[in-house]
Amino acid sequence: MDFFIINSINACENHVNKRKNTRSGFTFAELLVVVAIISVLVAIMIPVFQNQLEKSREATDISNVRAAYAEVSEKAMHENDEKFVKVVSLKQKKDGWQSADTITIGGIMHSKNDGDLANWKGNPVAGGVCEVSYDPDVGVILHWKKSDGSTSNTKVDMKENLHSNLDNTNVLANLTTQGVARFEIDSKCPNSTMVNAVEKQIGDTSLMNHGTWAYLGSPTNESGRYLFWTSVDTNAAGVKIPVIISRASGGFFVSETVTAQRITKKGEEYVAIVDHIWNDDGFKKYLTGTKYETLEEAYTAYEQKVNEKYTEYKETLPN
Repeated sequence: MDFFIINSINACENHVNKRKNTRSGFTFAELLVVVAIISVLVAIMIPVFQNQLEKSREATDISNVRAAYAEVSEKAMHENDEKFVKVVSLKQKKDGWQSADTITIGGIMHSKNDGDLANWKGNPVAGGVCEVSYDPDVGVILHWKKSDGSTSNTKVDMKENLHSNLDNTNVLANLTTQGVARFEIDSKCPNSTMVNAVEKQIGDTSLMNHGTWAYLGSPTNESGRYLFWTSVDTNAAGVKIPVIISRASGGFFVSETVTAQRITKKGEEYVAIVDHIWNDDGFKKYLTGTKYETLEEAYTAYEQKVNEKYTEYKETLPN
């Protein structure tokens, strides 16, 4: 009888042990799957969070600039202080706007493709500033720039007189002596003595060390002489490219041209920055839109045009 009871107890214990052994935790493979799922979710959520955080920073910047706009307006309108300037430090960590295509501040509306306006200069940059000032002719002006006061991301000398590189040669004098009414000097033209003469005058920090350039127009009349510059290496004809156009008599424009095939008298081929322009009227179609007073303003607008419309040429921008 005792033997039967003992065997029964042992049988029960074995049964309990078997039940206990069937209870197990997660396997290593299951843990890996869980970790992988969590990693994917985190990878998805981090950019979303960062984007929302950036939009929050932009909202703060816009609010601060609006407050500065109101303060500058108050000083100008009610205290007759038209020289008061308010500088707002920006919190955003990305260039441009991430939150909207069109921003409105104090009645000033600006879209990404607008470029500079009378009341709006430049575009916001990461860690930059917005200088809010007043001009009796146009009202409040919002000038977006880097914290060091510049509006461009390049180390190129933006104070350079681009036409001095030609003026300091004897090229214009020789053309005038020869009775040449119109000329073209394109940097891609091979074995050109005029190109060689200009290149000797170009300094180390000159914009003309980058991309392609061409002087065109009248050798005697400054208002009819221009420099066309692009960051693009023109190596294919019939391609639309962005350009900065500098007038010898002053002023800059940001425009577009179509590259053109050329053949020298010796039969050498090259691709020019623009097709032949036969007279002064031929320049007019390139001189539309905003006229910039400085190279820095024009280059900033050019930079924006490349980043927004000609993205395939982003890598050509000078560092």
